[in-house]
Amino acid sequence: MHQGRERPLSIHDLNELLLVCSIVLLVAVSAVRISSRSGLPSLLVYLGIGVLMGEDGIGGIHFDNAELTQVIGYAALVVILAEGGLGTKWKEIKPVLPAATSLALAGVAASVGITAAAAHYLVGLEWRQALIIGAVVSSTDAAAVFSVLRKIPLPARVTGTLEAESGFNDAPVVILVVSFSAVGPIEHWYVLIGEIALELAIGAAIGLAVGWLGSWGLRHVALPASGLYPIAVMAIAVAAYAAGALAHGSGFLAVYLASMVMGNARLPHWPATRGFADGLGWIAQIGMFVLLGLLVTPHEIGDDIAPALVIGLVLTMVARPLSVVLCLLPFRVPWREQTLMSWAGLRGAVPIILATIPVVSDVEDSDRIFNIVFVLVVVYTLIQGPTLPWVARKLHLGDESGAADLGIESAPLEQLRGHLLSVTIPTESKMHGVEINELRLPAGAAVTLVVREGTSFVPLPTTVLQRGDELLVVATDPVRDAAERRLRAVGRGGKLAGWLGVNGAGAER
Repeated sequence: MHQGRERPLSIHDLNELLLVCSIVLLVAVSAVRISSRSGLPSLLVYLGIGVLMGEDGIGGIHFDNAELTQVIGYAALVVILAEGGLGTKWKEIKPVLPAATSLALAGVAASVGITAAAAHYLVGLEWRQALIIGAVVSSTDAAAVFSVLRKIPLPARVTGTLEAESGFNDAPVVILVVSFSAVGPIEHWYVLIGEIALELAIGAAIGLAVGWLGSWGLRHVALPASGLYPIAVMAIAVAAYAAGALAHGSGFLAVYLASMVMGNARLPHWPATRGFADGLGWIAQIGMFVLLGLLVTPHEIGDDIAPALVIGLVLTMVARPLSVVLCLLPFRVPWREQTLMSWAGLRGAVPIILATIPVVSDVEDSDRIFNIVFVLVVVYTLIQGPTLPWVARKLHLGDESGAADLGIESAPLEQLRGHLLSVTIPTESKMHGVEINELRLPAGAAVTLVVREGTSFVPLPTTVLQRGDELLVVATDPVRDAAERRLRAVGRGGKLAGWLGVNGAGAER
């Protein structure tokens, strides 16, 4: 870093900083297209951008402030969990809630123990460092999983379990990593378990309460502008985190549950809110991963590659599958679904962020812990990410006919107490060849416009739908969900969806 006379920040410096940030953001956004086509989770692209900007890359930027990275990482994680909670549908995770909770608690404990034992006996790390690594890498990442699985229609039980698990397991893992990184010996493991249970209970209670109060207020208090609703929702979510943390509870669990409550409460201007949260989530991920890429020093990780591969192999092939089998045994989940859940235990943002905790706490060999976690996350995400769709197909958990799910966006028609649904028919959809009257939409819903190859027209009951068509469907508020379920059912099962038993349940994601 250049050493020289300090001077105040000028407008020119600010303009240069804004230009650099804008270019990085545009490159990162463009990289989403590359990652979606290649099947690679976008986190690898963003990490790569950070590494290229770092001191070993073309940018030559020297950055080693782990404390700042941790603070920004926590803030970004709050936004990501809020966005994930807002998109979680209660009716999908309700049936699998016990299984997901078991994975998030007992599964994490089993994974920590097995991975820590491997780090101690196979790699030679001290028990404290081994336990820290075991805890750090035991948290799964929903964004990494669904970035490569979003094109494959999976059973609702699989997607619901993975989504809920990834939302719940961040909280106990953070508590474990902070406890293992604390100064002094680790005593009385049963006291630690009690503290984890208490923090989770406090966080859950505060999250549910804040979410319910926030939903009630947003439904009964008319804000002067529609653009204020998305801001209010995110502010409530952040307030849930702050309240949980100040009450010595789990702020991460609080923000996820509060957001999930609001996401299922039919709030005003919900499509705008959902889009705003989604955009903030992308910005948080991009900024966080680029910063983490800046923090790592590639020329220093050479000696840690082999230990990372060994620990990652045990985590991927032993710890994760064993924890899935043990935790899901009481729920009689089919072995094919257990196999996919075992392989879908991707590690993403959370482990690398948590690896900064021992660095900030001055734990011995903390730099080595960070390097091992970084290599492990990158290598095994690179291996697991692109192969997840292939594994799902081999296990016959995707739609063997190749039918793809519909893309449906909703906008409110407040004066009519209805919704305008924009339905896109993908190439593989079984809605191709179906007539409008064969959709059998519920009373109160109708296809009002079809856009085909840039030309729009009002359809007749006998109009045959084609691949690539975009439909505008108007549905009254009481039948909106039923209309969406029916559209998804026809997209998966064709005109005979009702008789074939394809009712659309679990198709929404």
